[in-house]
Amino acid sequence: MIDLRESRVTLGGFRLDVSAQVAKGTRVALLGASGSGKSTLLSLIAGFLTPDAGEVWLAGQDATAMPPARRPVSILFQDGNLFPHLTVSDNVALGLRPDLRLSEAQRQTVTDVLDDIGLGPMADRRPRDLSGGQQSRVAVARMLLRDRPIALLDEPFAALDPGLRAEVLGLVDAKARARGLTIIMASHDLRDAERLCDRLWLMEAGQIVLDVPMAGLRAAPPAALAAWL
Repeated sequence: MIDLRESRVTLGGFRLDVSAQVAKGTRVALLGASGSGKSTLLSLIAGFLTPDAGEVWLAGQDATAMPPARRPVSILFQDGNLFPHLTVSDNVALGLRPDLRLSEAQRQTVTDVLDDIGLGPMADRRPRDLSGGQQSRVAVARMLLRDRPIALLDEPFAALDPGLRAEVLGLVDAKARARGLTIIMASHDLRDAERLCDRLWLMEAGQIVLDVPMAGLRAAPPAALAAWL
């Protein structure tokens, strides 16, 4: 589903240099210190950055020069990117049509997804009227509504307290399993990674220095992960 072929990005004095593959339906936790290249790697896959060398293949297509809007990718940022002047319903509907000119069938789809995440009664509220956890649910609903096979999560739940993080991660887990999504989630928290992901990439100085299954890592972490922890 994701194939990074000797992909290199240079930004000032920083260089990202990766070769890695992610199979369909795999969920990868992207861990590493601040400045290790996590967000840069997500931006490369999303199309916000073009590699200086190498190729980016997504869902069997060469996406190296493909603009972000055409890539089979949804991305969820830390702040959720909700529009304060739009209702919850309209914020979610942006996942279907940026111009919000929805058909009746599409409006019903929005209603159904809001009911599915427990926000149906709040469809007409503004983001300012929601709690942090509810705002995160709206952002997740919009991402799911885009129906792209690859989801990139750039520490989207870092600002939530542990209980809310667990709740929203559980929601993403359930929806990802139902849809067979391929996920890469940047995080600073191994516990969050364990809740959602089945594989771990540890980044250091723009490179993936560890690529291992998530199972059993806490009991016997490899040396590189133990040092990071």
